[in-house]
Amino acid sequence: MSDTDNTAILEMLASRICHDIISPVGAVNNGVEFMQEMGPDAMDEAMGLISYSASQAAAKLQAFRMAYGAGGKDPHIKPEDVQKAFSGLISAEGKISQSWDPFGPLGPTPLPPGFCKALLCTMMLAMEALPKGGTVFVKAGDDGDTVVTAEGDAAALRENTEDALKRKLSIDELDPRLVHPYVIGMIAELYGFHISVREAQENRVSFTLKSPSEQ
Repeated sequence: MSDTDNTAILEMLASRICHDIISPVGAVNNGVEFMQEMGPDAMDEAMGLISYSASQAAAKLQAFRMAYGAGGKDPHIKPEDVQKAFSGLISAEGKISQSWDPFGPLGPTPLPPGFCKALLCTMMLAMEALPKGGTVFVKAGDDGDTVVTAEGDAAALRENTEDALKRKLSIDELDPRLVHPYVIGMIAELYGFHISVREAQENRVSFTLKSPSEQ
């Protein structure tokens, strides 16, 4: 991959992250302006908006750091940390929930390095398959792998998501929407994991996360 291609991917990923956090950050700014314009009478309402929006921005940044950043490979990160980070990520709109036991069997034993990073990335893919909301499930598969499932009304893969995950698209075919699965495919491969679409049918999409020892 050329330096030009790498730069294009970085630019699109930055656009994607900024798009996702600009709304809560902008709301913090709006709350400050509202408080300045309306004075003490608006203090409670403005502080409520600022507090809520700041927590949403922090939650998204925490999830993006774990999924995209070097911090995600920290061996001290546990599945319960993934559950907490994902909970913060989905709490903004309140349309998506998660149902899984981070202390239960999740596939490989012991969990290999980078598993939690790869798991969060896979759950983010599942989240994107729920445009009208639904539930994300995580469980151990039958072959020592991990299955992440999105169930909900109109659950479906966005067009070209699977090709982006497999990196079958050219750089020119990518956009900020597709760069997420593209980069996730790259990250998984870097750490020795493999993420694939297991099932895609009406109201249900599932992914398989295979660890290095299971491939």
